[in-house]
Amino acid sequence: MPLYALDEKLWFPPVDGALEDGLLAMGGDLSKNRLLLAYKNGIFPWFDGDVPLWWCPDPRFVLFPDELKISKSMRPVMAKGEFRFSVNTAFKKVIGHCKKTFRPGQDGTWITNAVERAYIELHHEGYAHSAETWLNNKLVGGLYGIRLGNIFFGESMFSHHSNASKFAFINYVQQLKTEQVPLIDCQIYTEHLESLGARMIPREEFVGILKQQIF
Repeated sequence: MPLYALDEKLWFPPVDGALEDGLLAMGGDLSKNRLLLAYKNGIFPWFDGDVPLWWCPDPRFVLFPDELKISKSMRPVMAKGEFRFSVNTAFKKVIGHCKKTFRPGQDGTWITNAVERAYIELHHEGYAHSAETWLNNKLVGGLYGIRLGNIFFGESMFSHHSNASKFAFINYVQQLKTEQVPLIDCQIYTEHLESLGARMIPREEFVGILKQQIF
């Protein structure tokens, strides 16, 4: 299959045209409207250069909030009261920490200055959200992503203290569940998120849920 090249026109090709690794298109920009159109169609940006790359892998790694797993070792952490949880109180700091976090197997971060600016704008517009973990009033962990309709698209997380990102993730998943969010997009497989209950589903099923839950 061909790799689609995007220009200034606001569009994306059908997701079933993605390559075997999930790469669908390259080019375009990181404007608010293009990013929102991408997420609405199950597409996300992920790249380490100047040219945006757009992905829609099959199968898709997701978490259904009802399937959240809290390990025996995390239960006392959740109950201890050492950490404090918050939402949308430190978005810029969260994305900044995610940008600087070293990740094994990656030479750098996909969160370029342009990406950072784009998601901060989406936060100001009410689409991008962060969940934070605090220890002694210091930000020690968190995550951010995009909320469209009843779907949350997770983007990145960081941890500067043992279990801090898990604490933010678990609390936020539980909150999203109360808000009737049926699915959290985790995009790419990680062992960390699998341990929390995330699993693969067919892309066709994933896109079908988006069509029902994004309005």
